[in-house]
Amino acid sequence: MRKPGALSVEVDIQVPFFDVDSMEIVWHGHYVKYFEVARCALLDRLDHNYRQMREAGYAWPVIDIQLRYIRGATFNQTIRVRADLVEWENRLKINYLIVDAQSGERMTRGSSVQVAVEIASGEMQFVSPPVFIEAVERALADASV
Repeated sequence: MRKPGALSVEVDIQVPFFDVDSMEIVWHGHYVKYFEVARCALLDRLDHNYRQMREAGYAWPVIDIQLRYIRGATFNQTIRVRADLVEWENRLKINYLIVDAQSGERMTRGSSVQVAVEIASGEMQFVSPPVFIEAVERALADASV
């Protein structure tokens, strides 16, 4: 099992009908959407979400995503998606774990990597912008209280 990140959030999602195939199993591509829901909750916890990133002058495109499917989620199942912040100084790396909300059984794990791109110039940043690092540091300080 991966070690926990510096900060984490968990969100529960009830699998909707439109996410499943004729066998009532979640189509594999929707897990990326579930990761995104948890990632947005984590960024909100940092108080530096996508809107605030854009207002600070940076876009944060996903440059890598990894998934490992263990067991498929099914229609109407409640899943819990955990997002762990593991890197933020040079890139934003988040690890994910999806479990059955009732049993805790592991279903899917993965990670995403994003980098800051200055909107005005379109140039990728090799170090995360100070405004983002400061947001993470504030959130870490608040979590330790």
